[in-house]
Amino acid sequence: MIRVSIVGASGYVGGELLRLLIQHPGVKIVQATSERRAGQYVAGTHPNLRGHTELRFSPLSSLQPCDLLILALPHGHAAKQIEHFASLAPRIIDCSADFRLGDPEIYARWYGAEHAQPEWLSRFVYGLPETNRAAIEQAHYVSGVGCNATAVNLALLPLVRAGLLDQERPVIAEVKVGSSEGGDEPNEGSHHPERSHVVRSYAPVGHRHTAEVQQALGLQNIHLSITAVELVRGALATCHGWLREPLAERELWRAYRNAYSAEPFVRIVKERSGVYRLPEPKILAGSNFADVGWAMDEQTGRIVAIAALDNLQKGAAGTAVQCLNLMHGLPESTGLGAIGLHPV
Repeated sequence: MIRVSIVGASGYVGGELLRLLIQHPGVKIVQATSERRAGQYVAGTHPNLRGHTELRFSPLSSLQPCDLLILALPHGHAAKQIEHFASLAPRIIDCSADFRLGDPEIYARWYGAEHAQPEWLSRFVYGLPETNRAAIEQAHYVSGVGCNATAVNLALLPLVRAGLLDQERPVIAEVKVGSSEGGDEPNEGSHHPERSHVVRSYAPVGHRHTAEVQQALGLQNIHLSITAVELVRGALATCHGWLREPLAERELWRAYRNAYSAEPFVRIVKERSGVYRLPEPKILAGSNFADVGWAMDEQTGRIVAIAALDNLQKGAAGTAVQCLNLMHGLPESTGLGAIGLHPV
């Protein structure tokens, strides 16, 4: 059994990690830390875990050596303590943004400050299996992925790999996201009377996840806009670009099938009829699947690439568990077989 501890387990991503790993046949959770809830039962914070665990939260100061640490801390905390964490476990998965970008200058540009441990950036592998599987399998340190970046990356990956996009023209990615993306610490904007029923553009330009897409796809002329909508879980990326040359529909099918036919958690969704003809995050709640699809305007050459996912699953904890499996030579889908809910 792989002995795993989760640091920062009282938040939404930490709770999702607990939900997945409690039932993982190859994992034993040995500790789950929380400073504010130390000593309390995990199920008191994550009530969906009632009857599944008697684990209590531990303070960070009591953290013991284990086989793998998963860090689910707020941005900036993991980097400041990475030397200590590395002394406790030979393998680390960090779910925050601290180690996603490999270049310290790019990190400083997007995050507005120098990295606390820039020499560690090159030690971490970007943890999106669909773009980086071989490196993850050999890695000791793996970064998490941004949920918005993951949706955009998966929507556009087949077009980039096949060389179908006109990269001289901009790609505009509009990502609509649920409230859980903001974490479990409430603020003025997440207060229910202010958040409910909104379609609020809160990052129309300059979102930090842009840098992840540029890094993962090598696509520099990409621009993200993020909009909060009436969901708890979910992200939907609608990416507008232009094709290099006119294409038949079958060529797009070929590009997407070449990219995803062997992927365990990406499904091509492009139906001729029905309510869910294109990707929809609602039906992915609780699952690790990402659904991708597209629409093409033959008159203008505009391509609209679409991806939907659960931001806490495929956008965070589920992908982290995929990486855990890859790092330990387990089947990639181990512990991740849950089917999405319908209706919700």
